[in-house]
Amino acid sequence: MKLYPLKFEPLLKSIIWGGDEICKFKNITPIQDGIGESWEVSGVENNISVVSNGELKGTSLDKLISEYKDQLVGKDVYEKFGTKFPLLIKFIDARQNLSIQVHPNDELAKKRHNSFGKTEMWYVINARQGAFLYSGFSKQMTPDLYEKSVIDHTFTDALAKHDVKKGDVFFLPAGRVHAIGAGTFVAEIQQTSDITYRIYDYNRKDANGNTRELHTELAKDAIDYKIYDNYKTQYEASKNNLVQLESCKYFTTDLLDLDKPFTRDCSATGSFIIYICMGGGCDLKDNKGNNITLKQGETVLVPADTQSLEILPQPNVLLLETFV
Repeated sequence: MKLYPLKFEPLLKSIIWGGDEICKFKNITPIQDGIGESWEVSGVENNISVVSNGELKGTSLDKLISEYKDQLVGKDVYEKFGTKFPLLIKFIDARQNLSIQVHPNDELAKKRHNSFGKTEMWYVINARQGAFLYSGFSKQMTPDLYEKSVIDHTFTDALAKHDVKKGDVFFLPAGRVHAIGAGTFVAEIQQTSDITYRIYDYNRKDANGNTRELHTELAKDAIDYKIYDNYKTQYEASKNNLVQLESCKYFTTDLLDLDKPFTRDCSATGSFIIYICMGGGCDLKDNKGNNITLKQGETVLVPADTQSLEILPQPNVLLLETFV
């Protein structure tokens, strides 16, 4: 069977800090409250995405990779990752502040958890007035100061706090302390990993009066304590052009704001390409004769054996494009 652009069933996660923005954005009815995350494309164990369209409907992502190998993911990607899909794509809706956390790098994650590390990026889809997030440090911090500040509840004083608006981008290499603030709705692109060290949770208690577990000691060695000049990604929007937002060894992500047809040479990437529709909609036509419609809140995986793709925009279409 020839591969075609693949959509997947979203994995909706009910989380204490979640809201109702994900269902509204994805046009899921009835609207569910308390949905914190939608995992759009996932190869994480026990959370493997399942195809929702076409002849391969009902097939899991890991089974697809086993069967189609480099046709699906690309030669270099398959040689490096085998049947493990390398990226995790999510929507995150923070009705309340998320816990402050950090993720280990590849070396530490391999040693401790036999896992990939977790470098990620956020694209702000929407933000309420006054919404913010934390990324990095604004004051000098050491391992000892860090431990003390968690105990005496002053840890947030040392963090770089950023007001956010629609279209903001933040790159979060493994080791960078971060948290999404209340009223922020983001798309997240990350390495395939579910390893998170929770540093601080505002001393919140659950329904049973228990505080959530903190990983103070594990996080100590994972944190990058350096202060950086700028934590926010600067980019210049441009109609009908690929605008690169981030490029690292784990993924490259571009923004496409289209009001006229756009042809993408997919063969140049050597990888699968994922499109996440941030607004509006479009039709995708590939060189094999496949045609698929993509709407706001939907994500599609274009197989690596696709040579070219024509994107035919509907009004106000905005896409994130990401590949390895």
